[in-house]
Amino acid sequence: MKLWAGRFSKDIDKRTNDFNSSVSFDSRMYAQDIEGSIAHAKMLTAKGIISIEDGVSIIYGLMGIRSDIDEGKLVIDPNAEDIHTFIEQTLTERIGDAGKRLHTGRSRNDQVALDIRLYLRDECDAVIDLLRDLIKSLNTKGEENAHAIMPGYTHLQRAQPITFKAHLSAYTEMLKRDIGRVEDAKKRMNVSPLGSGALAGTTYPVDRQLVADLLDFDSYTASTLDGVSDRDFCIELASALSLIMVHLSRLSEEIVLWCSWEFKFIELDDAFSTGSSIMPQKKNPDITELVRGKSGRVFGDLMGLLTVMKGIPLAYNKDMQEDKEAVFDAFDTVKICLTTLVPMIDTMKVIPENMRKAAAGGFINATDCADYLVSKGLPFRDAYKATGEVVALCIKEGKTLETLSLEEYKGICELFDDGVYEAINLENCVKRRGM
Repeated sequence: MKLWAGRFSKDIDKRTNDFNSSVSFDSRMYAQDIEGSIAHAKMLTAKGIISIEDGVSIIYGLMGIRSDIDEGKLVIDPNAEDIHTFIEQTLTERIGDAGKRLHTGRSRNDQVALDIRLYLRDECDAVIDLLRDLIKSLNTKGEENAHAIMPGYTHLQRAQPITFKAHLSAYTEMLKRDIGRVEDAKKRMNVSPLGSGALAGTTYPVDRQLVADLLDFDSYTASTLDGVSDRDFCIELASALSLIMVHLSRLSEEIVLWCSWEFKFIELDDAFSTGSSIMPQKKNPDITELVRGKSGRVFGDLMGLLTVMKGIPLAYNKDMQEDKEAVFDAFDTVKICLTTLVPMIDTMKVIPENMRKAAAGGFINATDCADYLVSKGLPFRDAYKATGEVVALCIKEGKTLETLSLEEYKGICELFDDGVYEAINLENCVKRRGM
């Protein structure tokens, strides 16, 4: 029986039920639904809205349902309208009329709003833990290769010498900001909507603060209409998750480049690579390619949420059922990407000699050469021009800045002396910059 039976004179069409049902995806919130219902039952009992006997029966009944679902003894009915209906009807079947009193002073609107906040709060913690794991992996890999010199790039052109550690540290900074964004969104989300009712509160003398305290919320929603119709937190979290995917996609793109034969800065462990069905020599970085591809999936989840919410009048509308699949998918995608990337980074082999060889070419110490002339009193623009002429000569003669003779240097600018070789030494270039 539907929770809203009574007004209708015939059963719902199966096609309507299938289209309307959300149990296939909201069933993952069963623990949060039960947690919220237990808190609601405790409040109803404390306020004398239901009897102590009924309250105790409801609480123990809900605890039994959660235990049975956890242990696989109770299977969630796929034909149920939603997880809230399934749990309430199961409770009533087990404890009788007391189960029918659980929903006193509550609507499915504020119940759903509560459950998704509780669920996403837990998901935020899981993502933050995984981000910290990735930061740790990047830091460890960087420390292991703290002195490995590689080219830093702009426009994907060799620019200036840096260390592999410094390169990875840029990603750890991005990930730290990601953690901050998720934490900020979680804090704004951490208010209880329970007590909002369908939209206008309830006539029962409920204690909203007690429920908020029982569920570790910072407070409760000031507006009951906003309490049931707000999904800003879903959008904000999807936005934070999208930025995480931007950063993971950028890191993945670099790894794809680095493990190619054209770069060969790293080699991925066999356990985190795949082969070709026809080309036996291939070792493909499929994980990082998939991370790149899945970024678009999370961006789509964000756009879907924005589109769902943009034209909805107050308060609750059925459109909002679309919030869950999108935000759940965004969290699932980010978590599986992080879960896979961490061990891939941990087992990744770094090849410092190839990085150093690449850094030796491309004249990435040219700026240091110009700075050397500035230290001799030459204006920077003149030093820049002279160094450009030095690079042009190297290209013409097939030499590098290190192999160019002092006579050739002096042929361009008399201010050059033996000190130029120390100035353009890659290790010194990196050291002077604190890399």
